[in-house]
Amino acid sequence: MTPPVSSDFPTDAPDIFSRVRFVMVSPTHPGNVGSAARAIKTMGFHDLHLVAPADPDILRQPEALALASGAGDILARACTHARLADALGPTTLAFALTARARAIGPPPCDIREAAVQSAAELTLPDARVAIVLGTERTGLSNEDITLCQRVCHIPANPAYSSLNVSQALQLAAWEMRYALLPLAGAARLPDTHARHDPGSDPASSERVQAMLDHFEQALLAVGFLDPLHPKKLVPRMRQMWTRNRLSADEVDMVRGLCTAMIRSADRATPQND
Repeated sequence: MTPPVSSDFPTDAPDIFSRVRFVMVSPTHPGNVGSAARAIKTMGFHDLHLVAPADPDILRQPEALALASGAGDILARACTHARLADALGPTTLAFALTARARAIGPPPCDIREAAVQSAAELTLPDARVAIVLGTERTGLSNEDITLCQRVCHIPANPAYSSLNVSQALQLAAWEMRYALLPLAGAARLPDTHARHDPGSDPASSERVQAMLDHFEQALLAVGFLDPLHPKKLVPRMRQMWTRNRLSADEVDMVRGLCTAMIRSADRATPQND
């Protein structure tokens, strides 16, 4: 029931991400399963397991496929198991995600701590981590929780902590991704592929001062600045623009605005014959 990790994951999936498993226990709604597939794929994970789904064909239901929204490959690769113990077979550290406090059971942590602990665990070459979720109505049973090494909580609003199971899974996948990115050697920001936009470079002081002179002319042209009673408008205006460290493109944009203001003022001014 559990395929080898190395042969079943895309070649672009970092090995450390391939060793994280998301397990849904007794899922009843195909839409939740499809949304879960989408949630984990957006965070770079690929290993989805179901335990005793209400419908044995839940992975192929139209609602599951629709809400997977491009993550149909995750559904196609997902495994089903009769027991949670089978789904957790190769894992070395499993987190039972639950909203309820448990007086008896594994030690608790929040989802961010779980991600940090997972990152430490996955530095070991044979380690495998699992995030285990139950149904929205009943959550995980005590028996399910005893199969896990940690109880994990999402610190939601205590007055209304009703997270949809796929939403909870998305949060868990995000925290896991953020914690694992440094180990995977991946960037946390989109890659610009070294493309540089010269217009985004800071404008020189000379260009900014020329723009400020132009802006002052525009304010005079439209009558916003009274040269006989300027008060503190000009120094405050100059301080505002200088403080914001304008880029070259921004300076050009403001100067274009100034030109348009002056041109409009000239057209609105009656011409003497």
